[in-house]
Amino acid sequence: MEKPWLQSYPPGVPEDIDTHAYASVVDIFTESTQRFAERPAFQNMGKSITYQELDQLTQQFASWCQHEAGLQKGDRIAIMMPNLLQYPVIVFGALRAGLVVVNTNPLYTERELEHQLKDSGAKAIVVVEAFAHTLAEVIDKTEVKTVVLTRFGDMLGFPKSLLVNFVIKYVKKMVPPFSLPGAHHMKDVLAKGASLPPAVAELEQDDLAFLQYTGGTTGVAKGAMLTHRNMVCNIQQAWTWINAIKQKEGHEVIITALPLYHIFALTANCLTYMKMGALNLLITNPRDMPGFVKELGKHPFTAITGVNTLFNALMNTPGFDKIDFSHLKLTLGGGMAVQKSVADRWKEITGITLIEAYGLTETSPAACINPMDLEEYNDSIGLPLSSTEASIRDTDNKEVPMGETGELCIRGPQVMKGYWQRPKETAEAVDSEGWLHTGDVAIMNEKGFFKIVDRLKDMILVSGFNVYPNEIEAVLSAHPGILEVGAIGIPDEHSGEIVKVVIVRKDPALTEADIKAYCKEELTGYKRPKVIQFVDDLPKTNVGKILRRELREL
Repeated sequence: MEKPWLQSYPPGVPEDIDTHAYASVVDIFTESTQRFAERPAFQNMGKSITYQELDQLTQQFASWCQHEAGLQKGDRIAIMMPNLLQYPVIVFGALRAGLVVVNTNPLYTERELEHQLKDSGAKAIVVVEAFAHTLAEVIDKTEVKTVVLTRFGDMLGFPKSLLVNFVIKYVKKMVPPFSLPGAHHMKDVLAKGASLPPAVAELEQDDLAFLQYTGGTTGVAKGAMLTHRNMVCNIQQAWTWINAIKQKEGHEVIITALPLYHIFALTANCLTYMKMGALNLLITNPRDMPGFVKELGKHPFTAITGVNTLFNALMNTPGFDKIDFSHLKLTLGGGMAVQKSVADRWKEITGITLIEAYGLTETSPAACINPMDLEEYNDSIGLPLSSTEASIRDTDNKEVPMGETGELCIRGPQVMKGYWQRPKETAEAVDSEGWLHTGDVAIMNEKGFFKIVDRLKDMILVSGFNVYPNEIEAVLSAHPGILEVGAIGIPDEHSGEIVKVVIVRKDPALTEADIKAYCKEELTGYKRPKVIQFVDDLPKTNVGKILRRELREL
């Protein structure tokens, strides 16, 4: 694949991957369960399961799906749970049975859940009891016939499982009443599956593996059709880059705090690190920062992924700077822009550079990533992955000259098959030449490194000048009195739009006058915020990405 503007890939990283190395995600999974059978695969709340145990449990679940539930290859199964040991059992078991996984946010409202279940045509769902009341309200409006219930502590072993389930239900009162007649229980499902014939599913690269729901570049939540080829290739792409920093197969420990139902953690943590026989340390509630930091202190972890807000929150939690980071090799940031102030402080505390990557649900998700041996944060999303092309285009879909901004477009084997049952939206997102139009404004330098300027739809137009919220947020986040900040445009009769910032203070004494004085030194006139609002918290997605659309509603 010719990339005339790119001098070279980082040492040890091939320009292209073997896109036919595996027929399915299941092939990678079974290879790992055989190679690393005795190694721990996943750990949660002090309990771990080995690759051999994971192989057995997933086969039991797959057998039950095929022989007891009557699910056929291509049927959709929803998984509605936070990071628990049950998740990898269900996701790999479902894939072994030839099913299509529909990852579902457990905090969905009834409206959101109903839309996703109806749109996907899911026939089965596995749900944690604490969220079953939402399902109970909408299940009759969907095609779901098979419900499997599980509880937070079900895989933790006796007596811890009893204790955790008791505390969740009776002390924390996290299980609202619900009625789901005919529902099966996870423990019974696995026990029954152990006595059934092995599941068999002939999988090919073009078969769907996941329906991963996303707002996409516009509109209502749509299911991105991610095939086994998409996922296998993205695993291979990520693995070749990560392996350049001498990962030791069977010995890595990765912190998985982002939810596995989100594409970032699903591919980067669950799948890619599974390929190398690593231990995924699952964090069920990363919002409990003191508990999260305490857990980090127990493990000699070698990698951690996250978003800018997560890293920022960790560094502002007492005790984080006392953790032993001597084993840490990789910190990977994605999902939203990494801010320089956060990256610089992370390097100061941990000694490790915060590596920024870029991707979307529609690219499975990785599209660009920085070299793994980067010594300092470079304010870019890096280079296109192996077997990946990136292009910056104008509104006429023509490539712009180097150094000019335009829409970032991606082409490669990880680009989705399309949006589920939405040919019009698919055609709008992926053009006839196979380029995915990301909706992100970017710029490329002479070495081929890309930088995201902002989302097209978030750009603020002040008196004809483009103002990018990412820039405003990056500047203000460097102020010592600011914990978090979000920037948006609001209507103005004189200049069309003006900049508004919504700020969470680190210093309670910080005033609007302080902010304006700081911005006068750091930003040119039209970029300076004219409206400043202080709040206790910023609205965020499930992975911690700031929701600018909700900022506009404040």
